[in-house]
Amino acid sequence: MVETVILYRPVGAKELALIEQSGFTEFPPRLPEQPIFYPVTNEEYATQIARDWNAKLNSDRKGYVAKFEVTKSFLDNYERQIVGGSVHEEYWIPAEELPQFNANIIGQIEVIAEFHGE
Repeated sequence: MVETVILYRPVGAKELALIEQSGFTEFPPRLPEQPIFYPVTNEEYATQIARDWNAKLNSDRKGYVAKFEVTKSFLDNYERQIVGGSVHEEYWIPAEELPQFNANIIGQIEVIAEFHGE
């Protein structure tokens, strides 16, 4: 059996629509101004971003938390990064390596929370 790691990704409605188009199996390519893909290691951090940033700052005023599993052997190639408090832990996946990341997703990407801005 393949060992996996559970990760989370805060997304807006546009990114979620692209994930849905893939059959909930992959994340869309990064835009030119997005050189790194940032999956996070815990639901609390993903919720903070989706609720406090995406749902308040995106033009559609929506934010979502996606949960998914990635093979541990692939993720072991990257270091966890702390970008604030101890809960703010994420991986930095270079945009050009996103296809390999997607190929190591096991199962489907699941939306586990939805937030609407005021």
